[in-house]
This record gives sequence, C-alpha cells and structure tokens, in this order.
Amino acid sequence: MQNDEKVVPLNKATPELAANSPLARLPVVLLQVRDKAAQQLKEALQALFDNADDTLFEMADRAQNNTEQNTFFEAMRDLRLKRKSIERAFLDKFYEAFLRLGQYQITEPVLPGAMTFDKLALVHNDDLEKTVAVDAMVAKVLSRDGVALGQLTTRLNQLITQPLSDNSNPMGPAMLCDFFLQAGRSLGVEIKVKLIILKLFEKYVLADADHLYAEANQLLIATGVLPELKALPARRASDRVTRQARASDLADPDLAQAADKLDKGVQEVFSALQELLLQVRGNLAPRHEPNAEARPISSQDLLRLLSHLQQYVPSPDAHDDFDLRNQLEQLLTRVSVKSGKFRVVGGGDEDVINLIAMLFEFILDDRNLPSSLRALIGRLQIPMLKVAVIDKSFFSRGSHPARRLLNEIASAALGWGGRDDYQRDSLYVRVEQIVQRLLNDFVDDPAIFSELLVDFLAFTSDERRRSELLEQRTRDAEEGRARAELARQRVQQELNHRLMGKTLPEVVVRLLQEAWSKVLLLMCLKHGDESAEWAAGLTAMDDLIWSVELHEEAEARQRLLDLVPGLLKALREGLASAAFDPFATSEFFSQLEVLHVQAFQHFSKMQDEAVEGGLPDAEGEGMPGPSMIEVVEEIVLIAPGEQFLNEPALRLPDDDAGLLQVDKLRLGCWVEIQEDEEHRLRCKLAAIVEPSGRYVFVNRTGMKVLEKTRMGLAVEFRRGAIRMLDDALLFDRALESVIGNLRKLKGV
Repeated sequence: MQNDEKVVPLNKATPELAANSPLARLPVVLLQVRDKAAQQLKEALQALFDNADDTLFEMADRAQNNTEQNTFFEAMRDLRLKRKSIERAFLDKFYEAFLRLGQYQITEPVLPGAMTFDKLALVHNDDLEKTVAVDAMVAKVLSRDGVALGQLTTRLNQLITQPLSDNSNPMGPAMLCDFFLQAGRSLGVEIKVKLIILKLFEKYVLADADHLYAEANQLLIATGVLPELKALPARRASDRVTRQARASDLADPDLAQAADKLDKGVQEVFSALQELLLQVRGNLAPRHEPNAEARPISSQDLLRLLSHLQQYVPSPDAHDDFDLRNQLEQLLTRVSVKSGKFRVVGGGDEDVINLIAMLFEFILDDRNLPSSLRALIGRLQIPMLKVAVIDKSFFSRGSHPARRLLNEIASAALGWGGRDDYQRDSLYVRVEQIVQRLLNDFVDDPAIFSELLVDFLAFTSDERRRSELLEQRTRDAEEGRARAELARQRVQQELNHRLMGKTLPEVVVRLLQEAWSKVLLLMCLKHGDESAEWAAGLTAMDDLIWSVELHEEAEARQRLLDLVPGLLKALREGLASAAFDPFATSEFFSQLEVLHVQAFQHFSKMQDEAVEGGLPDAEGEGMPGPSMIEVVEEIVLIAPGEQFLNEPALRLPDDDAGLLQVDKLRLGCWVEIQEDEEHRLRCKLAAIVEPSGRYVFVNRTGMKVLEKTRMGLAVEFRRGAIRMLDDALLFDRALESVIGNLRKLKGV
C-alpha cells in the first residue's frame, strides 16, 4: 500500500500519548465535576467518622462479654488514629480514577466466567462477607439512583475517548466502595467491625449519591453536554433518612422501645436512691435571711458553677482540704448576694451532689488504692459529679464510660507499688494525664470519657500483654525449677542409699557428690527415673564404688579387669555430657588410675601370700594409700545460686486460722505484704508449685518478687503482715457501701 509508512502501531502510540499530561486532556467542566464531588465526599466521610465513635460505643455497650466489648473499644481507637490517613487515601484514589479518564487504555475484552460453588468455597469467609455486603450496597444505590447515574455516565462518555460504564464511573457506587475498601486496608479490626464501618459508609456517603449525581449533571447541562436528557426530580424528603436519624440505624428495630425502657429503668434506680438520700438533703444551702424565698438554680447553672470550681482543684501534692460542698455553698452565697435573691441547688441536683460526695469519701478511704493514686483519683470528683448531673444512668449502668473509666483506673492501680519514683511510672503518668485532661477540657460533653476510656484500655491492654508474657515465663521457670528439685531429691536419695556409712577414697566421694550427681540429674530430667539411661547411670555409680573397695574373693580380680574399660568409658561419656570441667575430669581419672593400680597390687599380694605363705607388706613401697573418708552425714544437693527458704519449720494444725486464709488464696489474687515498718509490697499470686507447695508472687510487670511456703504464708497471715486486696469494681463497691450506710440511717 502507498501509505503504509503513515500507519502508526497502537502499541507504540499509546505510551507516547500517555506520556503527555493526562490532566490536560480532561475538559475544564470535568475538573469542576471532580472537585465538586470531592468536596461532597470529603464532608460525607467526615460525618461518617464523627459518628463512628458513637456507633461503636453503642455496640460495645451491648456486647455480651468483655472480649467482645474490648474489640469495639480497640476498633474505636484504631479508627480515630487512622481517620485522617483513610480520608486522604480515599480522595487520592478518587482523583487517580479521574486522572485515568484522560489516558488511553487499550485492553483485551474480558469475558466473565461462570461462577461456581467450588470457586466460592475458595474465597476466604471474611472476603466473601465483604463482597456480599458491597454488592448489596451497590445494588441499593443502582435501584434508587440508577437513572441519574446512567445520565451522568452518558454525559461523561461525551467528554472522554474511552468507553465508561456505571461500574467504572469514578462516582459510581462500585468504584466509591472500592476506594473506601482500599483506603481502609490499614485498619486492624475484625470482620464484624469492618462490616459495621461499611454500613456507616452506606449511611453517610452512598445515601446521598443522588445529590452527588444531581450536582454533576447540572454542571454538565450548564455547559451544553446533552441538555436534551431531562433532569430528574429530586428524591422526596420522606425517602431520605436524616443523618441524625441514621446515627442509630444500626441498632435493631426495637431500639426506640428499648431506649424507653432503659430511661424508665434509670429513673427508677435514681428515684430509689433519692428516697434514701432524703435524710441528708438540706445540708447544702448558703446562709440566708429567715424570711427569704429560696429559688433553685437550674442544672445548667450548676454545671457552670462546677466548671468554675473545676479550675481550682488542688494538685495531689497540696495538703489543702478541698470540700466540694463547702466551696459550692460559698459560690451560691456570692450568687445570692449579687442577684439579691436567695439561690439554692435544686432537690434532685443536691441528691446527686450528696451521693457523689459520699462515693468519693469511700474512694478516698479505700485501702485497696495506693495513697498516691488515691489522691489523683480524688481530683475527679467534680468531673464525675458533672457527668452524674447530666446523665443519671451513671448510677445504674455499669458500662457507663465515666463509671467504667474510674473502675479501669482502680483495677490497673491494684498492683501498683507506689515507689519513690512514682511520678515517672507509666501508669501514674497516664492517670495524671487523664485527670488533667478532664479538669482542663470537660465542660458538658460526656463524649470525652469514651475517648479517654478507649485510650486507657489500649494502654492497659499493652501493659497486660507484656506482664502476662513475663508472668508466663516466670511460671515456666518455676515449673522447671520444681521438676529439677524433684530430680535432685531422687539423685540425693540414690547417693545417700549407696554412700551413707561407707568409708571410701575421698576423691571418689567428691566425684559422686559434685560431678556424677549432675550426670544423674540430667538423665533423670531428660529421660526419667525409669529409663535405661537412668539405670545405666546408677550402674556406673555402683561399679565405681565396687572398683575402689577392697575385695578378698579370688574372682574379684578378673571381674575388675573386665569392669574397668567399660566403667572408664561410661564415666568419661557421662561427665562430658554434663560439661564437667575437663581439667578436673583428667585429674580424677589420674587418681582413679592410681586406685585401680593399688587394687591390682592388692590382688597380686593376695596371690603371692597364697603361694609363698606370706610376704612383707608391699603397699607402702613408693605408693602411699589413698585419703579415705567415712560418709556419716546425709548428702544434700543444692542448685547453683539457690538457698533454702529461711522460713519457720513448724507444723500448724489443719484448722489454723492462718492456714485457712492461705487456702483462700487463688491464682491471680493480689495481696499486700508489710515488709517492714515503712514498706509494703503489692504482688499477685502467679503459681503454686507442687509438690513442694511453694507460692510464687509477681509484681505488676510479671516479675517474680516473692516466694513463700504454705506454712510461711500462714505465719505471715497470723501476725497480720499480709492483707488480701479486694479486686471488685471500685465504683460498685463504693455505691454498695453508701447504699448500706444510707439504709442504716433510715433504719431499713
């Protein structure tokens, strides 16, 4: 053909065209559509994340157990930390998709293959659940706003060269879901949390897709892109769920009814408390003229007064007593003088103030809390009072974030030792930060408690994981030590059985006690005391003892000749396996050789005497006799670096009060031990090592700090040096105590 040279192969043209700026290929109106949509999507994502905390906290509140609850709390923290990066990644993907619209893309058509159940079986369950959820979300948008999306896709095809479908449209639900899934890959949350977040994406982003498409279509119509396609009427208000209503949409359909029941339950609990509090009401009032008419201030005004007092809460190191009720009385007096009217706190609010004051009186006297942390927690009285004024479920709902924060701090503090450098301790610093944050920032939005609770749970969870790891290592070490102790006792038993009462060469006794005992110990630990190896080790010991004893039998010489080679081999191999000092081993074998030579000389002498009728004693001819030792004391083996527990060796009757208290100890329970007049040790029972009955205690980090026998602990209990710590929830114990005291006052 004449014009062959003018033909440009597509595979060469495409890179050249793609090298040009793809952004420059997009018409200005398309850039306007993109930027307008990006702004709308950004606002929708912000609404999603703003409401995610409330939704996840609601799910945590309805969790069936602590594990499930912690899953939601950790998800809240993870989402808060990664929120900005997810928003940014989503918009980056959105911009990249528009960027590709200006590039030439030549691909082979892909025919969809038939989906079979076999293929579905190969898909990971989590991925399958996400796919099903996304497909349902996309289908919902297409059924509701498919026509508007179709018009937008048709108009976009007028502006770009490559064909575009609803599924490949960057503003279509399929692509938006894909952008969100890619942006959220860094979230380390379980599938059930991911599905909840996807549901939130549907509620806060996809639910407003009609606005997205309407704005884009209007922009394109205004610039003359297919104006003949009629604009669609806006979706009716009744079809659109408001964002406020959508916030609770994830709950089950009976949520409203359940909420009513909850409110009634909360009111019933608080009303019951108010009946008990009637007898202490009236103590909180400023001095006034007898005839002055009392006018209660509103709860909102009370919160403002408390916020003012909150700024003057003394530091934990200050020795000034901060009497909240007295401070409030002074403020109310000033308000009354300034307004000319006698102002008092309303009855309901006064009940809350009295109840919180009594709760904190209990907390500040609670011996389960170390004094330093007790002083810190005491500074939370006003923030907790404000929460209770705002939300009465604080008294009835165990999972209330403010109440749970207090309980979690107290639980973490249970094992805190309160050392001199406590101000550098990570737990003390974290609690101090929480207290200061509440005093500085908490005005009237209780959401701050949820945020602080999530962060504190993450902190304690990290600490707990580290301490549990060290604690497990401590337990493993103690169990290994117990096995070694049993093996040592077994070796000790065999040594004493063979050596007690015998007179033997000192070198042999020392070898058996110091070296061969270790060989036997290894055999017992590795193979057990019923193994062939253990039996061989005992046989070698028996043979060694026999070989250095004097024997008068005629056949003893032949037996010794037969025995020595195998005995020396067994001894060498055994000592090498125990890594015994080679120099000491060599020295021992030299001395053993001398002993065996003397034994053979003894046999020769016996033979000569038998033949010649007696000769002079040849034993002293140049070879002195060995140093002998009689074993009269029981051999006791002690592990390297180990000492016996220096505890009383007394026996107490089974019904002794101290022993009964020891038997109440359970693994994981905390105790406080009075070490001396000034120092107390807080530790947790980590292991009871049988059969020796050793009780092993660890500190908050999981490190071993104490070891006691059962009898030793009983003696400590009898003299009052050990106190078991109550690990029940602090707030619940305080509330139970206050209610008990109020009932006594009322005579119930």
